[in-house]
Amino acid sequence: MEAVPLVAVVDDDQSLRTALSALIRSLGIRVRVFASAELLLADVALNPDCVISDIQMPGMSGIDLIAALQARQGRIPVILMTAREERALLSSATSCGALAVLRKPFAPEALLESLGRALDLKL
Repeated sequence: MEAVPLVAVVDDDQSLRTALSALIRSLGIRVRVFASAELLLADVALNPDCVISDIQMPGMSGIDLIAALQARQGRIPVILMTAREERALLSSATSCGALAVLRKPFAPEALLESLGRALDLKL
């Protein structure tokens, strides 16, 4: 029996954390939510199969989170989200190793496609 994947959702917007958590749980995937990158990193026992994070948050950004996760546990699929449109920011998000960068608001199908690639699942 295969282990059920674990996805960590990081966003300072509680309503978005709640909505993403519900969507991902409806797929039978385990979810842990965090209000900041620092809170996720403080959970040293956590070993998620994928992280979904906002780019722009108070404190550590989603881009900085990718670097911290890679230093801690090697390459991990990270899906970044942003409402910002600056080309430099989007370029940084892509070049830092993000699996995907989703522009808010995004269709649930876009998230599911990215999540399927991250977890090697057909969703």
